[in-house]
Order: sequence, then structure tokens, then C-alpha cells
Amino acid sequence: MRNTGGMTNTRTSLRFLGGAGTVTGSRYLLEYGERRILIDAGLFQGEKELRLLNWEPFPVPPRDIDTILLTHAHMDHVGYLPRLVHQGFQGVVWATDGSELLAEVVLYDSAKLQENDARNAAKGGYSKHETPQPLYTTLDVDAAMKLFRFADFGVDTDLGDGITAHFYRAGHILGSASIRVSTPDAEVLFSGDLGRHDHPVLKGRETPQGAPVVLVESTYGDREHPEWDEDPHEELAAAIRRTIARGGSVLIPAFAVDRTEVLLLTINQMKAASRIPDVPVFINSPMGSKALGIYQSPSQQDELREDLRARDFTNMRNVREVLSTEESIRLNRPSTPCIIISSSGMATGGRVVHHLEHMLPDARNTVVFTGYQASGTRGRTLIKGTTELKMFGKYVPVKAEVLLDDGFSVHADASDLMDWLRELEPAPKMVYCIHGEEGAPVLARRIRKELGITAVVPHLGEKVLLAGRFESS
Repeated sequence: MRNTGGMTNTRTSLRFLGGAGTVTGSRYLLEYGERRILIDAGLFQGEKELRLLNWEPFPVPPRDIDTILLTHAHMDHVGYLPRLVHQGFQGVVWATDGSELLAEVVLYDSAKLQENDARNAAKGGYSKHETPQPLYTTLDVDAAMKLFRFADFGVDTDLGDGITAHFYRAGHILGSASIRVSTPDAEVLFSGDLGRHDHPVLKGRETPQGAPVVLVESTYGDREHPEWDEDPHEELAAAIRRTIARGGSVLIPAFAVDRTEVLLLTINQMKAASRIPDVPVFINSPMGSKALGIYQSPSQQDELREDLRARDFTNMRNVREVLSTEESIRLNRPSTPCIIISSSGMATGGRVVHHLEHMLPDARNTVVFTGYQASGTRGRTLIKGTTELKMFGKYVPVKAEVLLDDGFSVHADASDLMDWLRELEPAPKMVYCIHGEEGAPVLARRIRKELGITAVVPHLGEKVLLAGRFESS
């Protein structure tokens, strides 16, 4: 750490460098004296104008950032890390064990996809760049993974210069955390992505100690998830039944981390209850298969629900992991009705894109999305009812059935978010609603009305002061 003694007149500030007015690119820069601490290093996804931000110079020199704290390992929170390393970041990355394990999987997958996309664009001639380049490479990921350090739940992590970080279980995906950061003159709590009160795989989220300033995600700040009933996900079950009856197959674009696990458990339960036919289920996501292995790891069992064990992921009926590229290509035109689970969840890249190219023109097939679809993604375009989709430089007709089963989301809904805020002790004095689109201003209004707390939606690039600590801290 830098020698930053004598900082008695220093004020802690916060800059919103991503995840402000959008559900992607979460990056929050905490500055105290010469210290620069970045909370999350997310990749911008979705609309082209957002994706282009990934290529812009970072607002501060990455070499001047000394610490990065990661809430969890989804791409919109960790996917920009190798780019920062490529640009000169050499500091420390603090994350929980689960987050580090999953980050390694998603970052290598991301780098390989970008390297392949650059090669394919050059070969296919559909890039405007003479020599298409990846945002970062596997070598950048190699360097990034060497910077990780272990942060445990429930203890203070000493960051030096009187600054500490405390990680609390967020119940969103394996290893996910809310992080409370204390500096000599300020305290701020970052919610990260919060899980639902009834996550089907993980233990429930913890209630952190309160802080004067709180950043809360607002992905579903304007809506509620459907309550579980005696026949959960009946819309999905009905779609599978009618698709198989007409000789088609069901494609489920799924987030490789957490969503694949939830889907497998749900589909297996549906089969056991004879709610759907016992057709083959293919996991066509190398990243999803690796993530599933991490969920099954003995070292991660403390995060699973008490009524769930690793064997519950392996004792599945008629499930097969697709490992080779050749088998994946054959699945573009399945020889028999089946269910294909493939990443990515918003159809932004990976094997699922090739499946869409071949399966969308066939009216017998169905595509089921199982989570939030950000603006500008193929997933958002499809659920909005488009009749054609541009892929690999050409338009593909959309004749397959398309539906959204949002009951699989592991994001807290509006009531969950409000409950989390109500439970904070001491209560916050200021709340920033981040990581949301339409939900952010709706949640901010509800916080002001029901809790009487000042709540605003920050702007991208905005800087605020965070002076203030609670007496008991």
C-alpha cells in the first residue's frame, strides 16, 4: 500500500463509473487521499453505445487503482477486470472463495469468445475494423487471476490506511456478497446483486450492519416476482409439453452461473412429477458445466440450502453435458425433440447464438428466456416480438415460439429490496439506486415515500462526497 500518512483533511468520495441508470457495467470508485478502491469491475453489455464504453480509456489510470473489491462473478460485475489489467492495473483483487472460482471460469470463457469473435469477424468480413481485436485475451486473464486474494464472509478485511471491507452473504449466486467499506471518515454499504428471500439453491442473504450511505441494486425495483404455487413454472412446463408434441425442441438461453443449476433442479422435479415428457436434456455450455462443478465442490457446500446437497445436481434423469464442438454443431438441428440449456442468458454470445440461428426459423421450436433481458441484447429483442434477428451479418426469420419465464430470476424483487433496506441497523441516511433501468427511479420514489430516506438515481460519471460515520462504528 502507498504511504498515505497525514491524511487528516481527506474526504472520502465516490464516483459512479458504471451501473448508473443501467443494469450493466457496475463500477464504483471510492477515493480517499491517494487511495483508489474500485468496487466491481463490470463489463458493459447490451446497447451498442454501452458496449463501446468498454473500449474507452478508463476515467482514471488503472495503474493508480490499488484495490478492487468484487461483489460476485457475473460478467456485468467482473468482466472488465482483464481489460483493467491490460491497461496497467497491478493492485489486489479481494473476493470470496466462490467468487474467485467462478470468476476464473467466466473470464477465461469471455476471453476465448472475444478472441474467436475477432477471428470470425476478420474471416467473415463483417467488422468495420481492418484487423478486429478482442477487448482482452486469455493472457490478460492469466495476469488478472494472479492478483486475487481471499476475503471471508463475516470478518473485516484490512485494506490498509485505516480502511476495512466487510463481506456479507448476498444470496444471489455462489460467493456473492454485499460489501461494507469503512474509511477513517465515512462508511458505505454496497448491496451488490441481492438474492430473493427464497433462493432455490443457496442459503438466504444476510442482513449487513447499516451504514450512513447505501448503494442498492434496482434491477427489479419496479416489479414483483410471481409467488411459488403448487405447480411452479407451469408456463415453462406447458411450453415444453406443446413443443415436444409438435416435434420441436426447447432452447433455454441460461446464465451459466447459478441459472443452469436452478433450471436443472426444476426440470428434474417436473419430470419426476410427470409434468413434462422425459426427453433428453443437454447442457451445452462449457462454462455452465464448469460452474456446476464448482457448485458441487465440497468446499462450497456451506453456501447451499440445508435441504440441498451436491448429489442433487448429479442425480438427474436423462441429462447430458455437451463437451465437444462437433456435438454442439449437431444440436443445431436436433435429431429428436429435446431441451437444450446453453449460455449466455441474454443471447449475447456463446454456443446459444448458433442454436438460435438454426432453430428460430422452425415454428416447431420454442425459445424460453429465464431472466432479465437488458436493453440492446438479442434476448430483449426476441421477447419484444421481433420477426427477424440480425446474426453474423445477416437476418434470420423468427418463426419459433418465444416466451419469458421470469420466475427463475435470482434477483431480489421490489419487496425484497425494501425489506433488505428496512432491516439495516442503523438505518441509512442516503440511498443511491444503482444497477437498474426503469426500476431505479421507481424504487427511489418508494424509498422516499415509505422509509423517509433520501434516495436518488446517480448519473454515469457523477461524483459525490461520503463523509459520515455512525457513532457505534
